[in-house]
Amino acid sequence: MPAEWERHDATWIGWPTHEPDWPGKFAPIPWVYAEIVRALAPFERVEILCQDDAVCEDARAALTMHGVHADHYRLHVQPTDRVWLRDSGPTGVQRADGSVALVHWGFDAWSKYDNYALDVYVPEAVSRVTSLPRVEAMCHDNGQRLILEGGGIETDGLGTMLVTEEWLLSDVQVRNPGFTRADYERAFHTYLGITHTVWLGEGCVGDDTHGHVDDIARFVSPGVVVLAHEEDPADENHARSLDNLHRLQRARDARGEPIRVVTLPYPRAVIMDGTRLPASYANFYIANGVCIVPTFNDPNDRVALNSLAALLPEHRIVGIHAVDLVWGLGTLHCLSQQQPAAASAEVAS
Repeated sequence: MPAEWERHDATWIGWPTHEPDWPGKFAPIPWVYAEIVRALAPFERVEILCQDDAVCEDARAALTMHGVHADHYRLHVQPTDRVWLRDSGPTGVQRADGSVALVHWGFDAWSKYDNYALDVYVPEAVSRVTSLPRVEAMCHDNGQRLILEGGGIETDGLGTMLVTEEWLLSDVQVRNPGFTRADYERAFHTYLGITHTVWLGEGCVGDDTHGHVDDIARFVSPGVVVLAHEEDPADENHARSLDNLHRLQRARDARGEPIRVVTLPYPRAVIMDGTRLPASYANFYIANGVCIVPTFNDPNDRVALNSLAALLPEHRIVGIHAVDLVWGLGTLHCLSQQQPAAASAEVAS
């Protein structure tokens, strides 16, 4: 699995239609999506799954109003239950010859919701459009589909993986009953080429997925991880993030090198209807030459944007207003999925 900052052929998203994901606040969400496409389109093609022809027309109208040229995106009719393609979509990997294949994980709506019958077909749709082969990930012990989500895995592209124990090893929202730490590490090696896994503790407060790593810790270059860290001891995220900071400070990557940790602040707690939402700057998405970052009308927005600009000097850093978006319990990384470009055999080896 290549690192996110390596070359992409495209970014995949799904056009929002499921109003219950943003109860009472759905109206602005398509416009947020249009702004996301506007930010990405100058740098790479955006592939957009739409519920039906009418949604295609709605998406095209919104994108036109945002000044997005039609040559920079493609619309595909593919019904979905939700639009969190980071999790329902396939993970792109590079084979030994540099060609790209798609790892097709099982998806069960985070072992929490019942409505995912349409989402399970997203990997097949991506494969059909791209003509890229699918590799179905299976549990080695029982031959069942391996349940995983892309928001739970983070790699440096050199064999190191970040995951959380809360996501895979707790007894809440269990994806693969009976699977152990060693079983998961075996699967990461088999399907993603991972040789070393760093296990963090818990994800952030309010995370509906129960511990996805993409809200808390992200590689920005080999050996460098940004970690969402809450300094206020009274905040629920403090103990969690401090534990993860200590784990990373002791960790080494697949090369045996120590990991440099750069902390990002959290925004002040974003609470809607009495519910704390998983607002985190770590849910950014790195595309070709641009990094889009969720912002929350908070003084720490500038701190996070400046920190990422220093760490990603070859990328344009673009803030995307995400106060409404996070009401759906996810933001920019959760809704996007990269399609990596092929590598030369020399680079791949």
